Amino acid sequence: MLGESKPLRTKDGMIAAANMAFAPPPSLSSINIDSAAVRIAPYVRLTPVMNVGYMRSPLTDAQLWLKLENHQVTGSFKVRGAMNFVLTQAPEKIRKGLVTASGGNHGLAVAYASKIAKTSATVFVSTAVPEQRVEKLRSWGAIVHVSGNNYDETLLIAQEYASQSGGCYIHGFADPAVIAGQGTLGLELLDQLPQLDCVIVAIGGGGLIGGIAQIIKTRRPKCRVIGVEADGAAKMSLALRAGHVVSLAEVTTKAVSIAQRMTTELNLDLVRRYVDDIITVSDEDMMQAIRWLWNECNVSAEMAGAAGVAALQTGALKAKEGETVCSLICGADVRSA
Repeated sequence: MLGESKPLRTKDGMIAAANMAFAPPPSLSSINIDSAAVRIAPYVRLTPVMNVGYMRSPLTDAQLWLKLENHQVTGSFKVRGAMNFVLTQAPEKIRKGLVTASGGNHGLAVAYASKIAKTSATVFVSTAVPEQRVEKLRSWGAIVHVSGNNYDETLLIAQEYASQSGGCYIHGFADPAVIAGQGTLGLELLDQLPQLDCVIVAIGGGGLIGGIAQIIKTRRPKCRVIGVEADGAAKMSLALRAGHVVSLAEVTTKAVSIAQRMTTELNLDLVRRYVDDIITVSDEDMMQAIRWLWNECNVSAEMAGAAGVAALQTGALKAKEGETVCSLICGADVRSA
């Protein structure tokens, strides 16, 4: 599997240009998920999986499970990556505080990690981030700056602040330690569902799916890993078709946690190596999936957290009868914050 690549098909039928030769980034080998799992275990929750079972409005003939990472500390998977990053840094590097840009979930995770590390957290968010999430960040003790009209603008502002202040910048998806932390979710899933045939993961910058896909394809190569993007922010699909990272001209999705304009070469390489397919869904698809999750399963999910269910609900992703399929509920509904 390592180094092997294959075409990916998006919802609109276009084949991604993923079968080209490429050199692995030097940092790829530093993504050690097993070590990360041991390192972060005291600080994160082992989140449950739910067997959906019989439903009034079934989505699939497969055996559908939900991985409830919305029950994680701070409400999303992001705490895994933030904690692994912080625990791998020298104390003097984080002494002047942690700095990040975020759509909300990563910022909450960094605020949590800063408490464990006994340092400060400064979080930059764009004007698109809901006020409820800003208030939740402040309730975790973060210093919050609202600056920039979108994540990518905010990212540049936050990185400049970290450079000038001496703070330690934590990237939300493009750091090997962060990716390794997110990949611990894949290890948990394989322990909880050893018969897993397919896992569905929302794609923002690509750190979560990259980590999960790497460990699952290494341990269970026949398990399909399916990514889901908002069609208003399909930067990974575009990059795969182009063969390199491309910045979207605009982002139109309201799913702020997956609304980045571009990924990075590290994340793209992981997806190219290990992800079987990428599907796009609309904002309305995700909103319908949010309603289905609440009405059928009493699960509160944000838009990105409902993306996998949306892919099944629309029929864009089809699973076979008898297969074990798991959709990752990666974050809680912001209105529950």
